[in-house]
Amino acid sequence: MATTQQPSTARKSTRPSLSERAYLELKGQILDNGLSLGRQYMEHEIAERLNMSRTPIREALIRLANEGFVEIRPRHGMRIKPISREDMREIYEILTSLESQAAALAARRRPTDAELQALRSAVRDMDAALDADDLDAWAEADERFHRQLVGCSNNRRLIALVGTYMDQSHRVRMLTLRMRPRPVDSNQDHRAVVEAIARGDADEARRVHRTHREKSGHMLIELLSTHGMSEL
Repeated sequence: MATTQQPSTARKSTRPSLSERAYLELKGQILDNGLSLGRQYMEHEIAERLNMSRTPIREALIRLANEGFVEIRPRHGMRIKPISREDMREIYEILTSLESQAAALAARRRPTDAELQALRSAVRDMDAALDADDLDAWAEADERFHRQLVGCSNNRRLIALVGTYMDQSHRVRMLTLRMRPRPVDSNQDHRAVVEAIARGDADEARRVHRTHREKSGHMLIELLSTHGMSEL
């Protein structure tokens, strides 16, 4: 008599774990300035805020501390670590070197048409955002461009490193977004690096992107100094 074969293993759930959800939610609130800089947050406060138990919160905080976003103080909870001008100078030096190398690697491997289209689409969105005077939309498209550019390097470790430092600088970049001049030159730089990559010109892609990142870094540090913003 035939019997129905039952699956030997259950299908794995694709839902994120509680600790992953806590990590993503907390990181999002930190990056979007939803949590007050400098204030002490007790573990139970965060658990109530996210409607979770303390165990996933503790795991998320350890992960965020390892990434440099928070400082954990035994019996005193955690506080969001401020970012100083010196921190931003170091972060931009790292991003300049790593992203320039990513641009060169992308040019050497010759991205697919779909990858090039994604880069060009981000630049078009940046142009449209400036035409609409929507700096928030411009910042979103700009960050998307940088992440897609680095993704085209096909170097997993480089992608992970750049992602960490971009996240660390996100809060400061958003706080200074409306202090900087209208970023028309930035759009032009992005367009130039895409065309260098499309031609397979690794040296030009590296040069253009390095110059772009150096200008951006110098401008940001100057803004922080001009406005007396030593820590954010």
